[in-house]
Amino acid sequence: MRFLKLALAGACALGLFGGVANSAEPVKIRMSWVAPVSNWASIVLEKKDLAKHLGKSYTLESVRYQGTPQMITAIANKELEVSNLAYSSLAIAIENAGLDDIRVIADEFQDGVAGRYSTQFYVRKDSGINSIKDIKGKIVGTNGGGSAVDVALRAALKKAGLEEKRDYTMLEGPLPAMPAMLFEKKVDLIPAVLPFSLNPKLKEEGKVLMEQREALGVTQMIVWTARKSFIDKNRAAMVDFMEDMLRIVHWYTDPKNKAEVQQIASKVTKVPAERFGWLFTNQDTYRDPNLMPNLEALQRNVDTTRDLGFVKKPIDVKKYVDLSLAQDAAKRLK
Repeated sequence: MRFLKLALAGACALGLFGGVANSAEPVKIRMSWVAPVSNWASIVLEKKDLAKHLGKSYTLESVRYQGTPQMITAIANKELEVSNLAYSSLAIAIENAGLDDIRVIADEFQDGVAGRYSTQFYVRKDSGINSIKDIKGKIVGTNGGGSAVDVALRAALKKAGLEEKRDYTMLEGPLPAMPAMLFEKKVDLIPAVLPFSLNPKLKEEGKVLMEQREALGVTQMIVWTARKSFIDKNRAAMVDFMEDMLRIVHWYTDPKNKAEVQQIASKVTKVPAERFGWLFTNQDTYRDPNLMPNLEALQRNVDTTRDLGFVKKPIDVKKYVDLSLAQDAAKRLK
């Protein structure tokens, strides 16, 4: 018996029990983003000191993409574990990419909530364009067909009786480059999301033609998603991850941390800190403090994506939602 106990102790020390060794390996999480500061993944690692589970139950890498549609291939190839998909790319991922096991796990931000910011669409002041109908025969900037702002813009143009190719042309480019594309007269209309809509030259030489809320009302603009197979396999680590994310979100949105938040935003964007007085205030888009998405708005937004022909079949959003990770994580912080 004494010999058996010694043998067991030696085996554990040598890591011969695979289950024990494997359980100690942190789960790799790659998290996507598009716009600096506006997307959580671009700044959460700046406060990794608040992530008490980071490096223990999971590791985190932030990965940048030009737009949310480009993330779909990465999700399908298992190159991305937590993606910040737009309502439109969520629908495209489910139907066109066949990602039936994708799940909405959290809110990133919502557009058009009363008293909050809504994405702006700019033209040049000297363009002669004064209404959405004046876009006929013009070139429209987009960061990718099927992205959130792309669908919102197409919806507004469709309301005005305008159709792509027949009445206007789309030209793709990265969101940070949109103001330059406008002033170089490569395009006549651009989407301007935060923080790029605060470009001083854009304010001086451009004018707002419309806001996104005029086309879609409240939009569940961006959601965090993960595949059910990944959640089921790594549930404990994912709850740890969500707990850390909630803690970090609460820190960023606490007004008492505003000065440090502005310094972090400046570091990430290489823009003076004083330009970020709007960040996480009523001048910003709405972010749910518990990362809970607006599922009613999300359903409407997905329906709009279908109306514009990006997907063909109706999608019942509730079938693709798992908020239990965020809910379980929130209970730990009470």
